[in-house]
Amino acid sequence: MNRLWIMAALPPLVWGSTYLVTTEWLPPDRPLTAAVLRILPVGLVMVLLTRYVPARRDWLRLLVVSALCMSLLHWPLFVSAYRLPGGLAALLICTQPLLVVGFGWLLFRQRTALQTLSGVVLGLVGVALVLVSPSRLVWDGIGVLAATVAALSMALGTLLVKRWQMPIPLLAFTGWQLLLGGLLLFPLMLWYEGLPPPLSSSELGGYLYLAVLGTALPYLLWFRALRGLDPVFISILLLLSPVSALALGYWFLGQSLTGWQWLGAGCVFAGIVLSQWRFRAR
Repeated sequence: MNRLWIMAALPPLVWGSTYLVTTEWLPPDRPLTAAVLRILPVGLVMVLLTRYVPARRDWLRLLVVSALCMSLLHWPLFVSAYRLPGGLAALLICTQPLLVVGFGWLLFRQRTALQTLSGVVLGLVGVALVLVSPSRLVWDGIGVLAATVAALSMALGTLLVKRWQMPIPLLAFTGWQLLLGGLLLFPLMLWYEGLPPPLSSSELGGYLYLAVLGTALPYLLWFRALRGLDPVFISILLLLSPVSALALGYWFLGQSLTGWQWLGAGCVFAGIVLSQWRFRAR
């Protein structure tokens, strides 16, 4: 269980860097390009390496989870990253644990223990304290809507991946999701943004970082952990993402931490531990 816990905790810590990389290294105002270049090439490489073709009965479900976990996650995510402060975008997206609880009850009448819900709420309060500085909370309507869509999509996709348990090897399962998700977005990218412009070395490095270190490796760990952990619990670990974004802002952008923000970070970890005790006991 400890090994799976670490596998599930590492991806949110890495994903917290998405907002810094987007604003500092990528070309401005190209969310579809960022989403496609992040997921499609690395997905194609994974599929070619595995040479695994899913069974006919799995294609529809695979397409649904690819659209939810990749297409409808990454496009809105980059929209929010371009239009909102990184911490605020991460805060809205990491409301996913509550959404997983809600979808689980609405669709499958799945109940969640009070201790787990308490951990979720405590973690969200901690994230709110981390982002308490009014000068950074710049509310952009489109950005807020995009972050909400990303959270809804990933929450439903995570629940369905766990519920369906498709018998596909991990590397192939991850690769096909990335590839199909990128292919769904590729025509939209050509229509709205066109082909990517010539890239500078820093922009190319940003896309490579997001594709390899920010996508391929974290998603392999994430889906491996999801096969052995409860989807509500694994979603709670997404609360680490805004804390990671704030820490990177502190180190690279000189953004100072207040006492309230330190208290909020403590609440985040306390909420994760409170939720994790129940699953460890089980």
